[in-house]
Amino acid sequence: MLTRWLTVIGIVAMVGAGAWLGLPEAKKSVSEGGVAAPYSLPDLKGVMHSLPEGEVVLLNFWATWCPPCRKEMPSMAELHRKYAAKGLTVVAISVDRDVDDLSAFVREYKLPFQVLHDAESKTSHSYGVFRYPETFLIDRQGQVRYHLVGAVEWMSESITKGVEGLLNESGTNKPGTEQKS
Repeated sequence: MLTRWLTVIGIVAMVGAGAWLGLPEAKKSVSEGGVAAPYSLPDLKGVMHSLPEGEVVLLNFWATWCPPCRKEMPSMAELHRKYAAKGLTVVAISVDRDVDDLSAFVREYKLPFQVLHDAESKTSHSYGVFRYPETFLIDRQGQVRYHLVGAVEWMSESITKGVEGLLNESGTNKPGTEQKS
């Protein structure tokens, strides 16, 4: 009897190990210094959007059910109003499943920036996001310059200086090219 159980356990262990080894490799998350991952996501009207190119982008992953996410939205809206005309694009990617809850939240908070819907969390997973909110500040060349985890006071001096620094960088220099004097 003991031999049968040990045989069954051995077979189950081998099948489990084979299945584990056969899994595809996990995607690498996007990190500071890396290139921002492309995406194609719908807005609340179903229009598809991709990562803006040639702009400074604040890419925020969030959800309506997340208290820290809700807390940071008013200051993010204020940051957008202050810097949008200077070249900052704020994109808030929601991982909410229910688009009606998301639409109601956007109306209630009168969010002035682009809100996209990642209902299946594919884009958030491609960025390695699993805590909310998480934000990536991306320069004009598509390089992630800052990765922030948790709620942020977007109008704090340190944040606005960082945003202004990115906005003041030349948009024509590609990484690895020299700037002529």
